[in-house]
Amino acid sequence: MELINKYFPKLTEVQQKQFAALPELYREWNAKINVISRKDMENIVLHHILHSLAIAKFIRFRKGTNCLDLGTGGGLPGIPLAIMFPGTDFTLVDGTAKKITVANAIIEDIGLENCFAYARRAEEMKAKYDFVLARAVTRLDKLMTFVRPLISSEMRNATPNGLITLKGGDLSEELKEVKGFKEEIAISKYFEEEYYINKYIVYVPMYN
Repeated sequence: MELINKYFPKLTEVQQKQFAALPELYREWNAKINVISRKDMENIVLHHILHSLAIAKFIRFRKGTNCLDLGTGGGLPGIPLAIMFPGTDFTLVDGTAKKITVANAIIEDIGLENCFAYARRAEEMKAKYDFVLARAVTRLDKLMTFVRPLISSEMRNATPNGLITLKGGDLSEELKEVKGFKEEIAISKYFEEEYYINKYIVYVPMYN
């Protein structure tokens, strides 16, 4: 919890307990169903949970916002963000059912009431969302083809609806493929740990 409290010092007691439970729950489930590289488990807070929470530094979702976490794997970034924003609804989807088994078990274990996980592909989703979130899923141009039909035209936040994705490395070529406005934010702006050098949030507004 020390690392999370460093950047988010005003958590409620419930949020503190939920975040504190995550590392051990992921370790237990990852031993059965591999959703995180096993050699990376000792860094789960730095590399996965806090990384997911970079989105909470970029935007404070207003109450009533609904988000889709596309390709969630075992629930990242959706579960940490659902803890951080209890007034926002998070739908988590992944095409691999066993990964959703992990996400649902963790959601139940920590008592999240604003987070729901389903074994579905992007093409199967019919609902509309304020924001679609993704973490290292696929190239931006391909991701946007899946995301565009899923974005609602109704605005609830000061930041316009759209895609928010976590990416790493040199994104120059990938960003050139995306026409129109997009914003690239260095996560090192928010978190000082060396791991976040060359890690980015990419935001692409999509609205009618």
